[in-house]
Amino acid sequence: MKWLLLGALLGLLIAFPPLLALVVTATAALLSKPVLVAFGLGLAVRVTLPRLRRRVR
Repeated sequence: MKWLLLGALLGLLIAFPPLLALVVTATAALLSKPVLVAFGLGLAVRVTLPRLRRRVR
């Protein structure tokens, strides 16, 4: 599914070249905010962490 979304994004970028500048600008704006970057990394890591089955003391 993520490969389909990536392919669709690349297809749009090839079909509409001004979108590339918009995507680069939006990415730079998001990466300039460290809180958003840390939150996004935390979400990405949380998905891969194993869940504990019992309470740890």
